[in-house]
Amino acid sequence: SPCAFSAAAQQRSTGDECGPEDPSEEPKHPLSDCALEHKAIKLEEQVRDLTERYRKALADSENVRRRTQKFVEDAKLFGIQSFCRDLVEVADILEKTAESAAGHAEPSDPNPTLKKIYEGLSLIEAKLQSVFAKHGLQKMNPVGGRYDPYEHEIICHVPAEGVQPGTVALVTQDGYKLHGRTIRHALVGVAVESQE
Repeated sequence: SPCAFSAAAQQRSTGDECGPEDPSEEPKHPLSDCALEHKAIKLEEQVRDLTERYRKALADSENVRRRTQKFVEDAKLFGIQSFCRDLVEVADILEKTAESAAGHAEPSDPNPTLKKIYEGLSLIEAKLQSVFAKHGLQKMNPVGGRYDPYEHEIICHVPAEGVQPGTVALVTQDGYKLHGRTIRHALVGVAVESQE
């Protein structure tokens, strides 16, 4: 019957698989245990070396990413720095003009035009300072504070009368900071002990 034939074929194929291995299938150059261990140690060292290199490469790429991000952020914040330096000079002129107009525009002055010019200049100056503040530009007010070479430039020394030596006694030109970075040093006079 066909079932008996297929069962006999199945037994023969299973018997072939279970039979003794053919000696010709053994590797011709077997590696000794010592050689295998040596090869495994070498491979482990290579894996450790490659893992360490990979970690360093990841750390380097992260540092580059952070530096680039900081550079971009600084460029956004301080890209207007040279423009601000130029605009600060205009603010100085405006402030001096307003002070000059204030000295000439007295309440009893019969000339109302001068008074209106002074009021207009004051409004422009206030608006300019609010625009400065909006963009992170701040005027420094160092009078009475300690001298700081990163923020102030000494133009003279004044006798310390009622103030501690080393403090800023007068300011001849205002200094400005853009987001905490000094873009123009304040020109100051520093109090010193008088020598008699």
